[in-house]
Amino acid sequence: MVKFSKELEAQLIPEWKDAFVNYWHLKKLVKRVKLSRTSIPPTPSSAASLFSSLAAHFPLRLLRRRRRPLDADHLSQVKKSEDGSDGNEDRETELSQFFSEEDGVKMFFETLDEELDKVNEFYGSRESEFVERGDSLREQLGILLEFKRILEHRRRKTSPAGGFSRSSSFSPRHSNFSENSESNEVSAEVSETDEAIAALERHGVTFINAAVRGKMKKGNKPKMALRVDIPATTPSRTISAVMGMLWEDLINNPNKDASGDSISRKKIQWSEKMLRGAFVELYKGLGLLKTFSSLNMKAFVKILKKFDKVANQKASTTYLQQVKTSPFISSDKVVRLMDEVESIFTKHFANNDRKKAMKYLRPQQPKDSHMTTFFVGLFTGCFVSLFIVYAILAHLSGVFSRTNEVSYMDAVYPVFSMFALLSLHMFMYGCNLFTWKHARINYNFIFEFQSSTALKYRDAFLVCTTTMTAVVGALVIHLILGLTRFSSVQVDSIPGLLLLIFLVLLVCPLDIFYRPTRYYFLRVFRNIIFSPFYKVLFVDSFLADQLTSQITLLRLMESATCYFFAGSFGMHRGDVCKSGTLYWELAYLISFLPYYWRAMQCARRWFDDNDLDHLANMGKYVSAMVAAGARLTYSRQDTRLWFVIVLVTSFVATIYQLYWDFAKDWGILNPKSRNPWLRDELILKNKGVYYLSIVLNVILRVAWVETVLQLHKLHIRNVESKMLDFLLASLEVIRRGHWNFYRLENEQLSNIGKYRAVKTVPLPFREADSDG
Repeated sequence: MVKFSKELEAQLIPEWKDAFVNYWHLKKLVKRVKLSRTSIPPTPSSAASLFSSLAAHFPLRLLRRRRRPLDADHLSQVKKSEDGSDGNEDRETELSQFFSEEDGVKMFFETLDEELDKVNEFYGSRESEFVERGDSLREQLGILLEFKRILEHRRRKTSPAGGFSRSSSFSPRHSNFSENSESNEVSAEVSETDEAIAALERHGVTFINAAVRGKMKKGNKPKMALRVDIPATTPSRTISAVMGMLWEDLINNPNKDASGDSISRKKIQWSEKMLRGAFVELYKGLGLLKTFSSLNMKAFVKILKKFDKVANQKASTTYLQQVKTSPFISSDKVVRLMDEVESIFTKHFANNDRKKAMKYLRPQQPKDSHMTTFFVGLFTGCFVSLFIVYAILAHLSGVFSRTNEVSYMDAVYPVFSMFALLSLHMFMYGCNLFTWKHARINYNFIFEFQSSTALKYRDAFLVCTTTMTAVVGALVIHLILGLTRFSSVQVDSIPGLLLLIFLVLLVCPLDIFYRPTRYYFLRVFRNIIFSPFYKVLFVDSFLADQLTSQITLLRLMESATCYFFAGSFGMHRGDVCKSGTLYWELAYLISFLPYYWRAMQCARRWFDDNDLDHLANMGKYVSAMVAAGARLTYSRQDTRLWFVIVLVTSFVATIYQLYWDFAKDWGILNPKSRNPWLRDELILKNKGVYYLSIVLNVILRVAWVETVLQLHKLHIRNVESKMLDFLLASLEVIRRGHWNFYRLENEQLSNIGKYRAVKTVPLPFREADSDG
């Protein structure tokens, strides 16, 4: 039977852990009571009189607490008593007073009172927050429904040829300088505006139309305006927002309060999508709060039963009566609001299909399949067996001899090394998922993954082992066919065929091979490519950081692509893919791109948040670009000057990156921390692991410097040089996987510090001062 302490630790909400009953501390106090009673056993008469006094007096007075706003920084700092001069009641329950002669028991109930107060305060603050959010969403939904009704009415009145392209508010970009058409435009806009204003006033909001505002007198200006605020998260919306700002600056007087917004069908559709997401997040938050209530109630029951058993009393019945009257148990606002959200979502977002609504509100968690574990083991065994076969065949065929090594490495090395690095990265990601899960790091929430479709660590291992089995199997087939009568062109087409198959599987539209994950990866990769135009989420920056550790893979992909398009993959003529102007241009481009994308993400985040730390972070990637450029130039111009430049730029970039790894990404190197040179809060219990990780990260960063300098290429064979390239690239991938754990640990601790367990979805309609 699982102990309740382990059950509580497994089921509690990690981001709200500090707000839960400290069951483990209460267990220690119960043990202290047990030890004290073992040393000095109480007499039955004193115990009976004590309990009779408790039963006579305690029910007459319930715990009454002064409500105060919850502050996350002071949540756990609960005062034991309040000043009686202002009329506030004593915080202590009668239990702690009746057991005052026993220090251990008194301390237990004082702590229990504080824990109950802490739970009630947190529950009350979150309940008020969710109720307020629900009121806002109802108001937003009412505005949306009114606009949809108006737009539908307008659509029926207009001709089909005209379509629905009118704006419900006049914008400067729609300004007509022709007097003949101006009167028609204004009359149509004013008619539509009147409908919008009437609809919004029913919801207590005044909508100010730009055309109407321009004709209104200053004394009659309303105080509030409504804006349809669609976040500029995509290139089209970003460009639209920037162009709107430019039009406002160029055409309008900046002191005028014209917003230039237009209410269109597209905006209404985006507003509906945003509201749907907001209702889903609200429902999720209410469910978490309900879980918070039930787990805490169970914790109170368990700890009081333990106390009764140790103290030979029956205090649990009396105290639990008080707990059951506490707000976190007695309040039904959460349950009623959940029912209301279900009803609203079913009616307005699921076409009255409750089953469909529940798929959004309560997504089913997929069960772990034993078949996945079986296939991981099967493909692991196949990979090991095939690799042994390949090593034997490679030795017997002499493909790595001086006469064959150049042609073999040029044809085979790029594709198969690329898949090996990709599989290694997937293996490290699987290890990350495993360690994050066991460390209770909520990676699905941090990455904003759908829990129903997100990869689990077994799935990542399955992808890794399947890929490596296919790659090594292709290597074996390549060697076997090379020893037969097949032409070299046909044999050397095997790596290209393997690459083509994987590319087709990546974009395959069929719901096979983890399609949601594949398409999510493609969307994030698109966001990275167009970094300045997409709002940067954590998953975007995280994947872009992975790409900075896979520059070797990108260079290998460049080489393989060059062989295809140059028509030399199977003919072993790779001069165009080894030297020349195009080769070096692509080399510089591929080496710069990951750092450029990441730098552009930092620039976008600085633009959105106005935080100078993002500019400093951008400087880190710029320094890495400079070091990479110096390394490539040194490989072309082997002079002492460029050697010194490479040394200086690589040293500066490495120091910059090490500082940012430790101080910013991992959040350590705090000399004032209670954990020397770490941070105050640590998820792993063993501090030595953190110090070892610091040393390991420094060593692997130095290996990255060695790849920049390329000193290993002096006086060694081509095959040995490529193998060393692959080894050092693998070390960088391992370093990145090691870095990933602590990066997400730091993000998890940030969420815990802010009690952030649900996303805050921006709302589409917001009020703005018309005087703006």
